[in-house]
Amino acid sequence: MGFKQSVADNSVFTKGKESSFVALLVYVDDIVVTSADPVLIQHIKTQLNNTFQIKDLGTLKYFLGLEVARQKKGIAVSQRKYALEFLTVPSHKLSKDEGDFLDDNVQYRRLVGKLLYLAITRPDISFATQQLSQFLDKPTHLHLQAAHGVLRYIKSAPGQGLFFPASSDLSLKAFSDADWGACIDSRKSVTGFCIFLGKALISWKSKKQATVSKSSS
Repeated sequence: MGFKQSVADNSVFTKGKESSFVALLVYVDDIVVTSADPVLIQHIKTQLNNTFQIKDLGTLKYFLGLEVARQKKGIAVSQRKYALEFLTVPSHKLSKDEGDFLDDNVQYRRLVGKLLYLAITRPDISFATQQLSQFLDKPTHLHLQAAHGVLRYIKSAPGQGLFFPASSDLSLKAFSDADWGACIDSRKSVTGFCIFLGKALISWKSKKQATVSKSSS
């Protein structure tokens, strides 16, 4: 159909430009089609249906745990339902040798895995999740307590998410910072960054640096 696969994300396919631009996001047998031209969207859906007999679910509202709410001001994306489902189940620095090791680390690993997926729309838990994910091998009861603290925070606002305004400039702005050797175990620093396209947050990360830095510069 003339689509090109994205180099950055193998699940994304695009073709055309400006008013004729159309993008497909494919996950197994779920597909999201987006374009500024509704006629073009319908044409693509007809082509797909002729080949695969697709089921048209209409305007995007729910996709892989992501809830999409559309309004005149823009689009809001959250994971409220996903957050509330696993909620039925820190302020201090964590260390791998602190606390008593858990007899069964499956619960901890499952919890951190869910937090990692929730961080798709929750940049506010990126740092905490990065900290917790360091102890998947041998978590202690203190690590589990810290994870429960993140759950309590999420429970206070399960619908928190991202907002993409309908009208915004397309200037690219990036912010970055790092602590200085704050990891108790490795003395490595943690870098955090966030990137905005206009007023929309499009990328962020909290990650431990690969080497030990002896200078803040």
